[in-house]
Amino acid sequence: MIEVAQEARRRVERALIVGIVAPGDGVAEIHSQLDELSELLDNLGIEAAARAVVKLKGPAQPRYLVGSGKAEEIAAMLKDLAADCLVFDTEITPTQQRNWARLCPETAVFDRQEVILDIFAERASTREAVLQVELARLKYQLPRLAGAWGHLSRQRGGAVKARGEGEAQIELDRRQIKMKISHLETELAAVRVRRASARKSRERRAVPLGAIVGYTNAGKSSLLKLLSGKEVLAEDKLFATLDPMTRQVELPGNRTVLLTDTVGFVRKLPHDLVEAFHSTLEEAVLADFLILVLDLTSPDIDEHWDTTLAVLRELGADTGKVIVVFNKIDKPHDELAVLRARTLFPNGIFMSAATGAGADELRSAIAEAAGRGRKVVHLVLPPARHDLIALAHAKVRVLEEEYREDGALRMTISANDFYCDKFKEYQVTL
Repeated sequence: MIEVAQEARRRVERALIVGIVAPGDGVAEIHSQLDELSELLDNLGIEAAARAVVKLKGPAQPRYLVGSGKAEEIAAMLKDLAADCLVFDTEITPTQQRNWARLCPETAVFDRQEVILDIFAERASTREAVLQVELARLKYQLPRLAGAWGHLSRQRGGAVKARGEGEAQIELDRRQIKMKISHLETELAAVRVRRASARKSRERRAVPLGAIVGYTNAGKSSLLKLLSGKEVLAEDKLFATLDPMTRQVELPGNRTVLLTDTVGFVRKLPHDLVEAFHSTLEEAVLADFLILVLDLTSPDIDEHWDTTLAVLRELGADTGKVIVVFNKIDKPHDELAVLRARTLFPNGIFMSAATGAGADELRSAIAEAAGRGRKVVHLVLPPARHDLIALAHAKVRVLEEEYREDGALRMTISANDFYCDKFKEYQVTL
């Protein structure tokens, strides 16, 4: 069923987008969110032909989300625009979606969540990402089966009465989707086990791990490419890459860290998608430090900051270990915004991932962050413990070493708890 829905979606070209202003909300904020929705639709090849902003005087209406009179106005706008889809910037219930489909029978009706899910479905490339997106889509579609069958019949040119055949299939499809969800969750559990194994391997290498997080299209992939010197997919579009990508980065003082580029955040990210991508985003949870990238040229930089922190907190990430990076300093920007950012974030780094300006300052900040949480211990290793001497040179940072007259090696190292325990027997106090 999902495959058929995606085929139908590709045929829509012009959208009327609708923003809802709840009591107490600002209209300017809604327009900003609709700008973002327009960009999301553009990634699917759908033009946002016009927008409608509806101010609610009270709670949302259960039938159409808006009042019946306003719903009729929106339906008339759709006809005048010759738009073939109606997109709400806020989540609509399955019942509301079906009611809109009946009111506008020739129009595809969906919300921001479904737009984001479709983009993720198009961009997923690895097996893990495909599994995660499919799981989120199935969870989203399950309560919408009844409306989906009638909607698809119309997309394929059938009459309204053709919906009956679809209705006869709903229970079978519901069981099949539930079985598929269970199967996907099992597969993703296995993926998490493999990821945990890979993470333990990194821990044994004693190489600090950092995660690059931030709003989508802020320049995270470009930053990883700059720091690592390795090829990384970096395109000027939302959700250019969905899969975590880890690269080794060399720092001053012959130090090495691993940096992982995570999937970008966006306002109103579907909750099921956050859950489905937990194994991807958990790199941010378990990282030794975070690099939070903000687009200095965006007029919504404050909200991007809030959105990113909100998602990180939902995941359980430690937001106290953050290096704040203001990217795209090379592009036209508001100088007052820069002054405000420097005031609010005196330790923030202003740079350009495109030109490399500010990269050295960021490398120094990463080196400092990578050293936090690591202990400096002093050792005296007997001559016979060549294995521990080799381990120290291979796996931890050796700060000082000197052979004593009795042949023992005095060594000062910087290491995490895992490796400090390896040398515990030979630790001394100076």
